[in-house]
Amino acid sequence: MSDVQVPELRVDIDRETALGKYANFAIFSHQKNEFYLDFALMQPGTQPNQVVALVTSRIITSPQHAKALLRSLAENIQRYEETYGAIPEPGDTSKA
Repeated sequence: MSDVQVPELRVDIDRETALGKYANFAIFSHQKNEFYLDFALMQPGTQPNQVVALVTSRIITSPQHAKALLRSLAENIQRYEETYGAIPEPGDTSKA
């Protein structure tokens, strides 16, 4: 058996990125080699019956990373719900 050393991963983040961006709406799309994840702030528009969604962040990633993100997000949601209880589905007012 060989002794394979796994390098330590160091993740740095600058101050502006660390502040994050709020999003309450997302649009996902793809083409053969890339997935596009657009996160937006949806708010009322200036006209009646109008809603405006301003994209605040766009992530472009490979299909492999998109699939890994999906799996990681599902695992984190499961651990969250084990700790804090079920997250209500959008539009589910029975648990609000």
